[in-house]
Parts: sequence; structure tokens; C-alpha cells
Amino acid sequence: MSELHGFILHAHVKAEKADEFAALFGAYVEPSRAEAGCIEYHMLRDREDPNLFVFFEVWQSREHLDIHSALPHMRRFHAQRMDYLTRDFEIRPIEMLSQSSAQRD
Repeated sequence: MSELHGFILHAHVKAEKADEFAALFGAYVEPSRAEAGCIEYHMLRDREDPNLFVFFEVWQSREHLDIHSALPHMRRFHAQRMDYLTRDFEIRPIEMLSQSSAQRD
């Protein structure tokens, strides 16, 4: 399964921007899941720290993620991300050790 490209991203969002961030990225979940190469795309919010958002994404390849990241809305957000964030994204690459729940029969 190592050919898959997965990561966990932490977004520490300014308190006054948290609801706006949740709405903005909440609207991106389903369209992202429909993109070619998207295996898993989950947006999570920490219950103890509502300003911490966690994304769990798995893509068929790095190339598929690159295509996703180059979409106009993603490029626009990336350029403006520090308007929302208290610090830049923390991104941890992951290795999938189990089968994706989206691919189970």
C-alpha cells in the first residue's frame, strides 16, 4: 500500500476565524472526495480545542494530490492561509498499513 500518498494535516485556526474556516473547508469535502485519485478525505475538529482542525487525506499518488492542490480554490486559500491560521500547517506524511475503509467490499 506504500504507493498511496497520505498525510495528516493540523490547522491551528484563529478563534475568530474558526467558524468561517469550518464552513469554507466543509464545502470542499464532497467535491474533493469526488476528484480522481481521492481515496480518503476527512475534515475533523478537535473537541477539546475547537480551533484545531485535522485533515486526514489519502490520494492514489502524489500526482493526484498535486492536481488537487493546484485547483484555483486551493491555490487561493494557500496564498491567504495565514489570514486564518495562528501558525502554518503541520503536515505529517503517513504510510497506510491497513486497507482504506472507502475501498472495503
